Amino acid sequence: MVKSELTKRQKFILQIIDSLEKASNQKILEKVSANFDKASRVTVVRDLNALLKNKAIRKTGMGRAVSYVSNIPLVNRDFDAYVYFLRNPDEREIKKEKLDFTNKSLFNDVLNASEEKEIRDLTENFKKRFASYSASQIKKELERITIEFSWKSSRIEGNTYTLLDTERLIRDHEEAKGKTHEETVMILNHKKALEYVWKYPKDFQQISVRKIENLHTLVSSDLTIAKGLRKRGVGIIGTAYKPFDNIFQIKESLESLCESVNSIENPFVKALVTTAGVSYIQPFEDGNKRTARLIGNALLISNGYCPLSYRSADEVEYKKAIILFYEQHSLVMFKKMFAEQYKFAVGNYFL
Repeated sequence: MVKSELTKRQKFILQIIDSLEKASNQKILEKVSANFDKASRVTVVRDLNALLKNKAIRKTGMGRAVSYVSNIPLVNRDFDAYVYFLRNPDEREIKKEKLDFTNKSLFNDVLNASEEKEIRDLTENFKKRFASYSASQIKKELERITIEFSWKSSRIEGNTYTLLDTERLIRDHEEAKGKTHEETVMILNHKKALEYVWKYPKDFQQISVRKIENLHTLVSSDLTIAKGLRKRGVGIIGTAYKPFDNIFQIKESLESLCESVNSIENPFVKALVTTAGVSYIQPFEDGNKRTARLIGNALLISNGYCPLSYRSADEVEYKKAIILFYEQHSLVMFKKMFAEQYKFAVGNYFL
């Protein structure tokens, strides 16, 4: 819908319009002036006209009653992450209403035409290379992905194992010195869960609450993490977002997510939405993002796509991307990171 790149100020104006029930010229000017130097009324009007021309927003009312409404679906709204995260968690205005996963059209336009073509071309390239590999070559490459995924996915959660420590643990069964037992178990659980997916890929062409719970059981094995869907609220570091605290709402939301994902045709979008969606719902007391990354990879693998190791992902940027989805329902930053990691995976594995 948006025909050209937006400036930082224009992205900020879109955030203002989205956060206000009636975004008048005066209210927009006040908020922009508080965050941008030299933001005059003329400047703001110019930005609003540019957004109107791009059809990013529409005008309602007349005269002094004029206000603005965003035309961009929530999941496709872009944010300037630097500006957004300058504010402390409790200062940010977050979406009060939870995402409605029963709406199967919610993620219809997650990928634009050029993004869809890039993913399709990458996947065709990967499938051709994969088909030429022998069984022993596949086994060796899967071990490399398992090591790098187990390391990085654990590191995102604060694990201090290095990549070389992880390789030694998985290949030689040698624990790293100075690390906790929990850190070691976290790494090995990733390995166990990913190997399960390798062994039964067809099981994940369709997802269900049971399948997600099964992966969580593997992820949380031998750790002090309660099994099954949580029965109480949970807080998330770095955000004021609060997921459902009622087990019935949690289960209903997770079931709706599974139904919506199963109706999506594009396997890449399936994996993207599932990874973000399970993280958003936070169905378990702990291990949610680990489980989300695993079920996302399971969907990729089951459809013949290259799994992600997240090896080159920046942990802080990953967390910002998922927090932005929690708070504003925008999938843009997380989609960009997810696509970058897919491109990295295709360019580094099964060469």
